[in-house]
Amino acid sequence: VSAAFWEHLRHLGLQDFPCGLGSWNKSRFDARRSPRGGRPGLGAHPARQEETVPLGEESPEALMELLCDRHSPWALPPDCSPQDQHLREMAVLAPELVHSSNVFQVFRSLRILDKGVEEIDEGLLQLHQLEELILSANHISRITSANLPRTLKVLELCCNAVADLQDLCAHPPPELQHLGLGYNRLCGPSQDKYLTAAFWPNLVSLDLSFNNFTDLLGLVTQLSSLQKLRILVLQGNPLALIPTYRGFLVDSLPKLSILDDIHIGPDERHQFHGLARQPELVRSEARVVVSIGKIKGVPDPSTCLQLEVGSEAPVITYSYCVTYKF
Repeated sequence: VSAAFWEHLRHLGLQDFPCGLGSWNKSRFDARRSPRGGRPGLGAHPARQEETVPLGEESPEALMELLCDRHSPWALPPDCSPQDQHLREMAVLAPELVHSSNVFQVFRSLRILDKGVEEIDEGLLQLHQLEELILSANHISRITSANLPRTLKVLELCCNAVADLQDLCAHPPPELQHLGLGYNRLCGPSQDKYLTAAFWPNLVSLDLSFNNFTDLLGLVTQLSSLQKLRILVLQGNPLALIPTYRGFLVDSLPKLSILDDIHIGPDERHQFHGLARQPELVRSEARVVVSIGKIKGVPDPSTCLQLEVGSEAPVITYSYCVTYKF
């Protein structure tokens, strides 16, 4: 992940025009280094420096416009984070401040998506202010919690290859509020024991969708200890096929507000009231309802029946076999 982080910084072009130091702003920063010139830093007002811009150089105001104008070839894409834009602005107004220690202090959110990351290494600990870490669609199978900043509040690991939570729960970030583990390889009941308040005392949102959890009773027993949990996503797991799945969860976790992206209202709570006290209704069997819509290329049986009435022609019958693979 450290290599992906530095590659991200390289793409920001903090040392390239219109950022950084170069022929486009050389005299301005030479003047700052003189004995009479102070060090205004990022707070310097661009308009005050525009009056004495030498020929061939650009004013801070003009350079900032190149960053902010969406039609500019140097503008960041619309989905970039505010901190990326802040770093670019810092690199224009005070490029001498853009070095590793200051950059580490700026980052509160880090999004590295689909970059082939396989390991969360200790280099991440340099980001002392990091609160949000998004590492979706990578190849991470093991998370070493000792390499996660203790300031983390959001950890999103959707679409990876995580199969075991033991290493993540060795020293988990104490203030974590959202844990996203959807589309991984987690299996119950061996992993249920790591989903308790002993490891996640401040967890508000938990995404376990599209894994392989099968024990609804066991999982609910562990999740009930998460007193701050308000959002839970379990769709896509085998246990979600149990007929009483939603009702049992709604009644078992009374503080839950949203289940599988659907708000839990008072009417639904009243409807399922008391279901948690009837665990015998949670059977280890699934119910699948399949409805077939339009099918092309198959003869219509009703047409064949019409031909058979009053006809001495040979009767042709059709039989079909449909196979469902799970």
